[in-house]
Amino acid sequence: MGAPHRVLVVGACGRMGERVRAALAGEPSLRLAAALEAPGHPQLGREIAPGVRLRDDLKAALAECDVAIDFSQAAVSLAVLRAAAEAGVAIVMGTTGLSEGDRAELALAARRIPVLYAPNFSVSGNVLTWLVREAARRLGPGYDAEILELHHSKKLDAPSGTALLLAEAIAQGRGHPLAGHLVLERAGQIGARPPGAIGIQSLRAGDSPGDHSVIFAAEGERLELVHRSQTRDHFARGAVRAAAWLAGRPAGLYRIEQVLGLED
Repeated sequence: MGAPHRVLVVGACGRMGERVRAALAGEPSLRLAAALEAPGHPQLGREIAPGVRLRDDLKAALAECDVAIDFSQAAVSLAVLRAAAEAGVAIVMGTTGLSEGDRAELALAARRIPVLYAPNFSVSGNVLTWLVREAARRLGPGYDAEILELHHSKKLDAPSGTALLLAEAIAQGRGHPLAGHLVLERAGQIGARPPGAIGIQSLRAGDSPGDHSVIFAAEGERLELVHRSQTRDHFARGAVRAAAWLAGRPAGLYRIEQVLGLED
């Protein structure tokens, strides 16, 4: 094995950043080389690992790294993405709430660097997505599909990126696009359920890192597939696994399914 690939953790002192730093300690092919936080952060300049001080200079941090891991907010992530493309640094991004335009920027950056974006880096969470796609395919259109998701009260976007990923998996399993079938709101006299509807209900309460339930219901029965998170550690471990897989690959837009061997 050669020298470990050097990693930049964006938002290194945030909830996910701390867990990513901890997960890096268990991956011998990677090492923490730089840690980034917002200007004015109270811990700037502090040594948070041997030889690694917390900084707010994105360009300088990228110059010391081979791959960046980013779970920050959309505006920050896009700035990091653009700078990473300029610097030739691979990026693993788990930020949710991206617009279609934001996703277009991912594809643009992927012409220059390896990019791996996923709304959920949990191994079991991604296995759930695979199972949901297969269930929708095998059950057919006779089963109504609903998704219920719960996240902590400070989460900024709704529905969650994972819930949208699950909805997309249902649509793929049914063989039609998600557009035109997604239902995000119900209030008042809404009438009968539209054929092929895929509903998402979002709950925000407490400190939950993320719970997702997918319900397939028909006359007299229902199938429920559930994933519950107690900590953020499994998301961090998945992101570190993705970074180890991505580092050194050619430019391109990669998917977490490729990392986990879940491709059809």
